[in-house]
Amino acid sequence: MRPRQRKQYTRNMKRSDDSEREKRRKRRRLLQELGEQKIPYLSPTDPGFQELWDSSYAGLALRQAGCLPDGLHEKVQSALLTLHRSGCLLRDLVRVRDRDVFTAVSRALVGQAGYTYRYLDTRLFTIPWHCEGEGGQRDEKEKPCCETDLRDACKALWELNQFFCTDVQQQTNTRGVKRSHSDTENSDDTPGEGPCEDSVKDRLKEESQQKQERLKEAQEEEDDSGQGCSHSSPPSSTPPPSLASLYQFNVTLINYMDPNAMSQLKEEPYYGMGKMAVGWHHDENLVPLSPVAVYSYSCPAEPKIEEATEKDGEGQRKEKETEGEGTSKDDGSKKEGECSKKEGRDSKKEGEDLKKEGEDAKKEGEDLKKEGEGLKKEEVEKEKICWRVGLKVAWDIHTPGLALPLQSGDCYYMTDDLNRTHQHCVLAGDTARFSSTHRVAQCCTGTLDYIQKRCSEALKNLCTDPENNSKSLCSLLPTTLQHIEDIHNEVEFEWLRQYWFQGRRYARFCSWWTKPMEQLENDWKEMERMTQLLLAVVEDENTAQENRREMADVLLNALTDRQQHRQTWRDRCQSSLAQTLPPEEAPVDRPYWSNEDPDMPLPFDLFDIISRVESLLWRM
Repeated sequence: MRPRQRKQYTRNMKRSDDSEREKRRKRRRLLQELGEQKIPYLSPTDPGFQELWDSSYAGLALRQAGCLPDGLHEKVQSALLTLHRSGCLLRDLVRVRDRDVFTAVSRALVGQAGYTYRYLDTRLFTIPWHCEGEGGQRDEKEKPCCETDLRDACKALWELNQFFCTDVQQQTNTRGVKRSHSDTENSDDTPGEGPCEDSVKDRLKEESQQKQERLKEAQEEEDDSGQGCSHSSPPSSTPPPSLASLYQFNVTLINYMDPNAMSQLKEEPYYGMGKMAVGWHHDENLVPLSPVAVYSYSCPAEPKIEEATEKDGEGQRKEKETEGEGTSKDDGSKKEGECSKKEGRDSKKEGEDLKKEGEDAKKEGEDLKKEGEGLKKEEVEKEKICWRVGLKVAWDIHTPGLALPLQSGDCYYMTDDLNRTHQHCVLAGDTARFSSTHRVAQCCTGTLDYIQKRCSEALKNLCTDPENNSKSLCSLLPTTLQHIEDIHNEVEFEWLRQYWFQGRRYARFCSWWTKPMEQLENDWKEMERMTQLLLAVVEDENTAQENRREMADVLLNALTDRQQHRQTWRDRCQSSLAQTLPPEEAPVDRPYWSNEDPDMPLPFDLFDIISRVESLLWRM
């Protein structure tokens, strides 16, 4: 491609490329500093584990399985199994370092109707919660968009989401109160009076103000990095979220993985923690400083028949011993005389037994010491076969890592700025596992409502003559034209192609997105017509020379960007990995049409048009 044709594409992708290069540079430097050494990490069996948690990982909170309301475990676990049986959980074909790779885990997104979640250049589209008051869940034939069992499963996950919205905020507030009390007790207050209530309130108020400041800083950092929103999307004018809205989870990313079905899992490289199901990362596309709540469910193993047989055998032996004791009592009354004759001989033997008992006691002490060491080793081995979440301070080789074992039904929360300042990974256990990871997804450019409003903005510039039904552009201001072409590209590459790259898998089990995507495609076709009208104006010799050049610049940049992105998506759809998927899951290169298609105002391949506009600019 010619240098000028690369101009817009390079400008759009520059910040993303710079960010990725910086990550690679940090990773290389970290591995070089480590060499063959490993950074230490602590588990619950290690001394100093709790102190490390409190000092370096204070934003992490564990909620054990018993903390959830009665009946919720059963609902949620049944819902996760239903999603798996329905075929909703599939491995995503994502973009990592300019190449496509399959995720190790299978996933689906459940959440507010019309919401999406974007990660690793892949946009996932929600299956709706199906909670009370959530409308628009029927197709044109007034049929529900999902089967009954799938609707019930999503509703159960919504109930879990409601619990998390309340519990995470309560836990965060409680932790803040405890921290304030602790600070007050360690201050110079009068001894014996205890913490002052006003002092605690002041500290909580100060902490809230500090969090608001960190929230503003994180929002600015998010805007500067370009993460969380599409590269072609405009900067968001949405004000920073309030503290209350930080706890309103709007989506959950459901994950499933069976490590026994995976041919190869990577070893954790920095600490030697074991096999990783998910590598080190920050969660993307979240409202800054918002928490993440995770429910973990390890599929239970079937009880072993050998264990049951062994227990039955022990019970039968105990019954026989009891029967034997009863018989010996009856016999003892008859042989009382004979026992008295043997007492002399037994007293001599008793002295020998006492000597032997002393030797046995010494040996028993040594055995107990060995047994204690063996139990600790056994606990460590048990931890390693559990699923665990690993945490580390981002790009830090001095602070020890943390590995937290998760029992089935446990939940953990990542609060405050933990997701921004730390990275986490998931370490595989020896059984299959589901997780429901609840998030406050950044929705400034990620909802159906948002993109529909953007389409309406663009189409306002398309005028129709009531007499002959001909169409024209209402405004030819370069800023207006640039705005419309940006929307045009956003609809095509951030919505239509993202949706169809997921193949036909959405429509197989949920039809909620079918009608909205059809409408988006119709709006996009109208924008193709608007681009054709702009091309006609630019090529018209009667157009004012100064305005004509500015319009041609806008058009060339938009077409160059569009051509580049279309080729990228074509390559992704035809990649060797994409070809391995079954037809119902394979990516679809849509929209696509032949250059001679009479229903389309412009050809799919824009190379000739780009050359015409470029030549026109050279002549001006």
